[in-house]
Amino acid sequence: MEFAEVVRRRRMVRNYTDEPVDPAAVERMLAHATRSPSAGFSQGWAFLVLDRIEDVERFWAAATPSSPSDVAENSWLTGMRRAPVVVVPLACERAYRARYAEQDKGGTAPDQQVWSVPYWFVDTGMASLLMLLTAVDEGLAACFFGIPAERVESFRAEFGVPGDHTPVGAITLGHPAPDRRSASLRRGRRGVDAVVHRGHW
Repeated sequence: MEFAEVVRRRRMVRNYTDEPVDPAAVERMLAHATRSPSAGFSQGWAFLVLDRIEDVERFWAAATPSSPSDVAENSWLTGMRRAPVVVVPLACERAYRARYAEQDKGGTAPDQQVWSVPYWFVDTGMASLLMLLTAVDEGLAACFFGIPAERVESFRAEFGVPGDHTPVGAITLGHPAPDRRSASLRRGRRGVDAVVHRGHW
């Protein structure tokens, strides 16, 4: 598939069949994620791959509302839960601060560093986008979504995630089923002329 077509087709899909995903496609997604740029080539990301039914079920139990009424209010979860694969991208701030404490990056002690932007999150987000684009190229569907703040600790505990790794979200992966378009799309896509400033704001 041409790259421009991949970009045009990329969208968040919230309804899946239960058809299995080719493990080789998942491996290609992960390999592409590691090609993402990172500040200082710190590569302070990690990816928790859940591709067994029981592990995917553990994820939903740990990371989403547990009461039936809460699930009913979030009906989009019904289709999402059918996705046979969930990948959780995680960012490690420590890796970046350690990298920039090295002499070729200034040798500044981690607690003395001032970061204008938390690039550990930026870089892990870019790695996530590469996975989303790879899913399209593989003929699959994917959706990036957040883990609610109040469920992060239960997610950590369930999967033994180290305290210095922060989930930036989660990605469902599978074969698309008939899907309801997000109501947010009614806002329309902002055109290039609305967001690009040339030479001066």
